[in-house]
Amino acid sequence: MTIITSKANSLIKQAKKLQQKKYRTTSYLIEGWHLVEEARLSGAEMLRVFVLAEEAYRVSDLSQAVIVSPEVLRELSDSPSPQGIVAEVAISHPDVTKLEKGRYLVLEDIQDPGNVGTMIRTADAAGFDGVLISHRTADIYNQKTLRSMQGSHFHLPIYRLPIEEIVSQLKAIEVPVLATTLSEHSVDYRTLTSYDHFALVMGNEGSGISAAMAEQADELVHIPMPGRAESLNVAVAAGIMMFSLVNR
Repeated sequence: MTIITSKANSLIKQAKKLQQKKYRTTSYLIEGWHLVEEARLSGAEMLRVFVLAEEAYRVSDLSQAVIVSPEVLRELSDSPSPQGIVAEVAISHPDVTKLEKGRYLVLEDIQDPGNVGTMIRTADAAGFDGVLISHRTADIYNQKTLRSMQGSHFHLPIYRLPIEEIVSQLKAIEVPVLATTLSEHSVDYRTLTSYDHFALVMGNEGSGISAAMAEQADELVHIPMPGRAESLNVAVAAGIMMFSLVNR
């Protein structure tokens, strides 16, 4: 059994580059046994699996396994205490032109990776059909996002494209766009009628939805806040809205 012990190994150096967004054009890294198992069960294309020798027996396809030392694994990991496995996974590109009527979450320029991951995970839990994210939304292959999603990106399609195209695609398939905002023109989310199909738009943490989105949305909605806080965390607000809309 050959074990890679050098951080200067070309394969390791190539994989380490994937820690930077600019190199994540065709693949990305996931860490830990839970995410690797989620990837395997979903049929995601795993290109390589970097694993410690004592953990290799747990890898379902040993042809993918690259045995590495603990020091090398730490080099590839974003965690100070890696679980013993890091995998390189091919990026999937679902075809937005095949979008059908359903229930969708739209993220317009969400900046915090943790918020992005949490909302995608909540959309998965609420039974949504997909997530559409704007170009200015945080990278879903950031390790913080991946930890927050907990593998939910393997369960439902995620489309990244300009926000104008997102709205255009939704309008083309006649999916009502519900945009969250605290404007005077928005309505209490509890007064909404039941929708079989819809797209729920969550806006930027600081500035909310764009003016263009506010103009094009079919309905502007808000969550009443009887307390003294000025606003809710966007991921918390999204959770309230998503489960309310699917349980009507």
